[in-house]
Amino acid sequence: MGDRWHVEVDRSVCIGSGMCVNHAPAGFELDSARQSHPREPDTDAGGQVLAAAEGCPVEAIRITLLGSGETVFPPED
Repeated sequence: MGDRWHVEVDRSVCIGSGMCVNHAPAGFELDSARQSHPREPDTDAGGQVLAAAEGCPVEAIRITLLGSGETVFPPED
């Protein structure tokens, strides 16, 4: 069994660009206010979700390992 992630979107930072939906349509959706949120906050680790986080123009997406809380994205300084 692979890693599981917890995915969060900081809605105070999200600008509704839709890049996350373009990269991972099964992972993210925009609501009626054009704010992003994960379809499933706890999900299997996957390249599309990571690409969505990396492609977010304002780095509003945070991914941590489910259980340990270790940061996957954004990289810690």
